[in-house]
Amino acid sequence: MSRCAALSVCVPAHGAADMAMTNELKSARDFLCRKFPDGGTVLCAVSGGLDSMCLLWFLCQQPEFQVTAAHFNHHLRGAEADRDEQFVREFCRREGIPFLAGEGDTRAAAQKEGLSLEVAARRLRYAFLQEAAETAGCDAILTAHHADDNAETMLLNLLRGTGTAGLAGIPPVRGKICRPFLEITREELADYAAAHSIPHVEDATNADPEAAARNALRSAVMPVLRQINPRFARHMTRTAAIVREESEALEAMARSLTDQAKELPDGVSIPCLMLTEVPDAVAQRAVLRLMAQAGGHRRDLTAAHVYEVLELARDRKKAEGSLSLPHGLTARKRRYTLELTRRAPRPESLPVAVGGSVVFGGVTVEVSPTPAAGGLPMALPAGASMTVTAWRPGDWVRLPESRGGRSFKRLCAERGLSPQQRDQLPVLRVGAIHAADPLLGVHMDFMPCAGAQTVFVRFHKKTEEKHHEK
Repeated sequence: MSRCAALSVCVPAHGAADMAMTNELKSARDFLCRKFPDGGTVLCAVSGGLDSMCLLWFLCQQPEFQVTAAHFNHHLRGAEADRDEQFVREFCRREGIPFLAGEGDTRAAAQKEGLSLEVAARRLRYAFLQEAAETAGCDAILTAHHADDNAETMLLNLLRGTGTAGLAGIPPVRGKICRPFLEITREELADYAAAHSIPHVEDATNADPEAAARNALRSAVMPVLRQINPRFARHMTRTAAIVREESEALEAMARSLTDQAKELPDGVSIPCLMLTEVPDAVAQRAVLRLMAQAGGHRRDLTAAHVYEVLELARDRKKAEGSLSLPHGLTARKRRYTLELTRRAPRPESLPVAVGGSVVFGGVTVEVSPTPAAGGLPMALPAGASMTVTAWRPGDWVRLPESRGGRSFKRLCAERGLSPQQRDQLPVLRVGAIHAADPLLGVHMDFMPCAGAQTVFVRFHKKTEEKHHEK
C-alpha cells in the first residue's frame, strides 16, 4: 500500500517507529491462522478511525485474504460524518480495495424504536454489514474491537449489574463477525499505525465525556486504571477469556437440561424437580433459555424475571401459581410442572352494524334490531358507530353494585380470568366507550332508555366436540 495524507486526516509520526516496526500484531495473525487456515474473502468494517484503518491495512498485508472495505454513515455528525465516508472511499480507491458504503438515519430509527442512539446505530450498522457481506460474497465480517474496548465493555456491564455473560466481555467470534484485535491494546495499534504511517480521521465525540457513558469511562476512568497497572486491559482480556470458558460450560449444562423440556403449542414445559436438583447457576440459565424459547428472544428478560420464575418452580408450599412476564409471556406452575407460554396476539378491531355479526377471539358478537334468544337489550344513541375490540387499559365500567366506575382489568382478575383469556374477550364499543362484553353484559350507562334506539346484543361461542383417542 502507498502512504497518503489529506486535510483533517492524521498520519502518525515516526517518533518511535524503530521499536514499533517490530510490532506486527502477532496475536491477530495467530487468530486469523486459527480461524481461517486457508485464508478467505472477508469484509472489513472501516469507520476511518485509527483502529479500523489499522485493521484494513493489516488485512491487506495478508496475501491469502481478499478484502472488501465497508463503511456505514450514521448521519449523526453532519459534515464530519460525510468527511469520514469520503476519506475511506478515497483511500480504498487509491489502494485498489473494493469498497461498499451504507447509510441510515440513526436519530429517526432511535425515536421510532424507542432506543438510545448508541443501540440504534449498532443495529443499523450491523444490519448493513451483514447485507454487504452477502453482496460481496464474504466468508466473515471483521471489526477492529481491541483490548481497551473489551475492558470498557466489561466495566460498563459490571456497573450496570451483570452475570458471567457480561463479564465475558466482547466475544472474539459471534456468527460471521470476528474480532482479531481483542488481545491488542489501543496503544499497540497506535504504534503500528506510526510504524506504517497509516492515515486515519479523528472522531471529535470520542474525546467528549458527555457524549456517552463509554466515552466518560474512556476519558476519566481508563487513564487511572492504566496508571495503577499499564497492562490492565490485557489482564482483563485474559479474565474475560476465562469467564467465557466457564460461562460456556454452564451454558452447555443448561442446554442439556432444556433439551428435555416438552414443547407446547404456545410454549414449553419442564418438571419443577429438574430445576431444583441442579445448582442455581445452571437452573438460572435454563430458565432464561426456556423463557427465550417460549417468547422468541431474550430482550427485556432480566435476572429479576429469572429469579421469580425459579422461585415459583421451587416453592414446595405452592402447588399452583402464575407470573406475568415481558412480551406476553406467562410462567405457570401446575403441581409438579412449570409451563412458560406466550399470550396469543390480541385480535384486530372489527366494525359491526345493527343486523350484523363478527367473530372475535372465537366468540360471535351479534347486534340485532329485534329481540333474540340470549340477546341483551342495549341503548344505541342515534348516529353512533360500533366496533368490537380487545379491552384497553383505560376501560372503566359502572355496575349496579358500585357507585363509581371500576377497572375492567381488575374485574376480570376478580372473576378468575387469566391475562390470555382477558385479551381474547370481545368488547363491544359504542364510539370509543366500553358498552358491553360477555363477562359483565351490558353496562349501566347503556341500559335501554327513552329517546335511544334499543338493540339486542348476543355473545356466543360454538362448543366443538373433542374426540380423544385412548
